[in-house]
Amino acid sequence: MAKAMPGRFTAQIEGPFVIFRLGIYINRFLLFWKWLPTLISLLPLIRVIAHTEATGLLHSFSISYILRGKGFVQYWQSPDDLESFTHDATSPYFELWRRYRASPGSDGTVGIWYEMFLVEPKKYEVVYDNMPVSGLAAASKHVPAIGRLETARRRLGRGNNEPAVPIPTDAVPKRKH
Repeated sequence: MAKAMPGRFTAQIEGPFVIFRLGIYINRFLLFWKWLPTLISLLPLIRVIAHTEATGLLHSFSISYILRGKGFVQYWQSPDDLESFTHDATSPYFELWRRYRASPGSDGTVGIWYEMFLVEPKKYEVVYDNMPVSGLAAASKHVPAIGRLETARRRLGRGNNEPAVPIPTDAVPKRKH
């Protein structure tokens, strides 16, 4: 398990980026003879996609819905990089959709979903308080949320650079390399 970083942090990334989320969800839990073969077929591909090393992929992590499904969140450098990956006939993403459409659970017993968000610079807000480096911070720069990065308003470029509260001299934890 990743070690929590004491203190308050945010993420910094240059230019636009893409957030891509995909998952499968069991809609009719009692129809296990339909969803079980579907999950057995799709879960290995979800794991492969979540751990792929495709061009333009910045970071990826898995998400779970207790007893209902599995998915992942990915951060990509550009929509073109993501599109290249998803439209490649040899990619696990392409295979995931092929298997899903052929599965007995595609009748509505199992659902599959995806979301893609194109995020422009200074149009995102993240903060991590006493957390391991994760999410967008793992895909970009993990930086202390102090000074001009101390509040959401400032991180979004809408405030002045004066601290909201005085910053103690020991507020920035020393990183171990």
